[in-house]
Amino acid sequence: MNTFASLKQARKSQFDTLTSELNKLSSKSDNNSSKDDGYWKPVVDKAGNGSAVIRFLPAPVGEDVPFIRYWTHGFQGPGGWYIENSLSSIGKPDPVMELNSKLWNSGIESNKDIARKQKRNLHFVSNIYVVKDPANPDNEGKVFLYKYGKKIFDKIESAMTPEFDDETAVNPFDLWEGANFRLRIRNVEGYRNYDKSDFDTPSALLNDDDELESIWKSEKSLQDIIDPKNFKSYEELKSRLSRVLGEVEEPAFMREEVPVAAAPAVREASSPAMAESTAPWASDDDDDDMSFFKKLKDD
Repeated sequence: MNTFASLKQARKSQFDTLTSELNKLSSKSDNNSSKDDGYWKPVVDKAGNGSAVIRFLPAPVGEDVPFIRYWTHGFQGPGGWYIENSLSSIGKPDPVMELNSKLWNSGIESNKDIARKQKRNLHFVSNIYVVKDPANPDNEGKVFLYKYGKKIFDKIESAMTPEFDDETAVNPFDLWEGANFRLRIRNVEGYRNYDKSDFDTPSALLNDDDELESIWKSEKSLQDIIDPKNFKSYEELKSRLSRVLGEVEEPAFMREEVPVAAAPAVREASSPAMAESTAPWASDDDDDDMSFFKKLKDD
């Protein structure tokens, strides 16, 4: 897709490609936190509430999918904080995922608690056009990268694959027949909640194709974010993990004859599932907790 005309003409095939990509994401679990430059972040008030209207944009020039996803880990050990991108994002072995698998499969409940505490956090990134930003009006009419979590991605997936027969599938990333997204953030029990967020009725972002083309061409690459060169090596992550866990040898909790101290309480209820894809330590949670982890690390 090298021209704006081809983008407009190929909308149907793009929608089919996106639907196929969503199916892949649902059937398998495949990180890199990028620089904050060029990222839009919604602002909330002191009560933790906020709102904005944004438009998800199509894939950038030369790319096929309008979003990427990656995972991170954020937890504290005796040796400090471990806040790193997970190599599982690019299909490579990751030391935390390997450790969590061993902990979970040990059958020891306190080991499972540790694995839950060290679970990975899911992030998505898309290009967006800011339609309305009450907290920062200067952002309106501009293109940014936007990092979001599974709750918002679920809203996108629901629009593209509606549950009921009388609902029409919508490609939220389409410039002409997509829909603005009303982002509504609430503070529910100390966590950001996006349940009230929803898509408007489908409509063109703008009625001028020249302006739409300019917006499309101003998008930033998504694939650059998950380029393998931007990830630390397995050896670097393994070394960092060892320091955080305070290890000088094999961790005591991996030797079954040594009693295991209970880990701090966690939010999730214990799951009986043993497989990696469903174990809580491999949970695809939203990314909001990561900002909290990073703030603690920097303090």
